[in-house]
Amino acid sequence: MPYFPTTIKNIEKLIADISPISYGRTRNYANGAITYLGPYISRGFISTKQIYDHIRQSGHSWDISEKLIQELSWRDYWQQIWIEKGDLIFSDIKQPQEDVIHKDIPLAITNACTGINAVDKAIESLYTNGYMHNHMRMYVASICCNIAKCHWAEPAKWLYYHLLDGDLASNNLSWQWVSGSNAKKKYFANQENINKYFFSKQRNTFLDLNYEALNKMPIPERLKQVKPFDLNTSLKETEPVGLKKDVLTLVYNYYNIDPNWHKDKKAQRILLIEPSKFQKHPISTKCLDFITNLARKNIPNIKIFVCEFKELLKKVNEEHIVFKEHPLNKEYRGYQDARQWISSVKGYYPSFFQFWKKCKKEIKW
Repeated sequence: MPYFPTTIKNIEKLIADISPISYGRTRNYANGAITYLGPYISRGFISTKQIYDHIRQSGHSWDISEKLIQELSWRDYWQQIWIEKGDLIFSDIKQPQEDVIHKDIPLAITNACTGINAVDKAIESLYTNGYMHNHMRMYVASICCNIAKCHWAEPAKWLYYHLLDGDLASNNLSWQWVSGSNAKKKYFANQENINKYFFSKQRNTFLDLNYEALNKMPIPERLKQVKPFDLNTSLKETEPVGLKKDVLTLVYNYYNIDPNWHKDKKAQRILLIEPSKFQKHPISTKCLDFITNLARKNIPNIKIFVCEFKELLKKVNEEHIVFKEHPLNKEYRGYQDARQWISSVKGYYPSFFQFWKKCKKEIKW
């Protein structure tokens, strides 16, 4: 069962326990040496650059470390696409998804009753722990998009809603990669593949076919019933009281809960939870509780306000506000700090490996 602490001491221990060699060998397996750092990267608590620096300073060779650093770089890659393409990440980004019959999500997925035991167990665990193994996310996306023939957008919203490490760029663009709207072909996984990586022995399921047969099969009866994604984030707006207009004000949010950000400066620190953002991109109560716990336990004297940024501007003068760059912060006003990245490579690249080739030249030791 994954462990997601909310104190900086225990999170730093997760970083210290990273084993690049074990990660590279086992990451695709259910019991692989996963770092479990995804929620902290997605929430901006730590950066991919911090993890890269730790690995390099730990004395591991490049050859041993490359796979882990490459996977970290995927996160930077997805974010760079979001920065460049903006809201286009919420639609088919390269070409329309082919063979779409439904715009909703299979009930068998949301009810964890696909009949694929490893998949159903993983969905139940997602609801309990806010986590799903990266390899399993591909299996679920393949079932939704390529077997049930649903467009990727609604199932992607469902997964984002539940994931503690939910990141709109990584999530949407990964679903599009599986569905073929962000890749040259669709991704399929069969029962044999699932059995191998999740240590099951199940047979005679709708996935117990070769890949050619999967590509041609009709929608299984079990997956035909679908429904729209209609969950929401329940938020009650609060008045941002007790703020001083002319004091340095650091604005944190769902994508920036960095406890070291201007740590030594005297400032008003605000975790801003904007209802409009969560109405558009809902998250579960579990995810909301996770970020508030991270903030309260690690950022002294932080105040949590549920309101729009424009309401904050009525309480604090714009020239005293500081925030971190992020695609969701376009309406923010004040001084914008840059985020940390593994490399200086910026902009849109049609494929990750074009992006990675440039990164590697800069960061390899």
